[in-house]
Amino acid sequence: MARNPNPERTADRPQRGERSDRGRGRSDNQNRGADREESDIVDKLVHINRVAKVVKGGRRFAFAALVVVGDAKGRVGYGSGKAREVPEAIRKATEQAKRNMIRVALREGRTLHHDANGHFGAGRVVLRAAPAGTGIIAGGPMRAVFETMGVQDVVAKCIGTSNPHNMIKATFDALVNVASPRAIAAKRGKKVGEIVGRRDGAAAATAKE
Repeated sequence: MARNPNPERTADRPQRGERSDRGRGRSDNQNRGADREESDIVDKLVHINRVAKVVKGGRRFAFAALVVVGDAKGRVGYGSGKAREVPEAIRKATEQAKRNMIRVALREGRTLHHDANGHFGAGRVVLRAAPAGTGIIAGGPMRAVFETMGVQDVVAKCIGTSNPHNMIKATFDALVNVASPRAIAAKRGKKVGEIVGRRDGAAAATAKE
């Protein structure tokens, strides 16, 4: 004699052809979090260039775009894209920039922790932390990086080339080397107060001399 299955368990099981909803809540929450992060990202078009490819019968024109993206909270990235149409080139550059985002430590959420130098090719940049109320004193491509990153006070200077691609890459080379006192203290096995205290004491001693 065949045993009758438990009706409660049978009711919980999905019927043939039906999909179970078990486990969907986690994926839905992940998708919502990703959508929220995407909505917080700000993108700026830095430069767009028309390029031509000479082929048999004439020239084929395309557009190359340089885009900077950031969440205004310390994350920033850049990307470039090329396509036959301007919107498609911007879309490709934006997607690449979102994949290459880095996080930069900010002091008080408004400026850099210390001065930094960067270079790429023939371009060299100097980034300096600034007191509150200074604003963003920088050129066009560098200004786009700081605005999308969320920096409010900074003084920057580009020395050498004015190529926007080299300026952006040199700026990111400098930002990668920016570290917070907390990160340096963790690396050296010390407390933040010891490192910051030494820095302030050295600055005071230099001013007295």
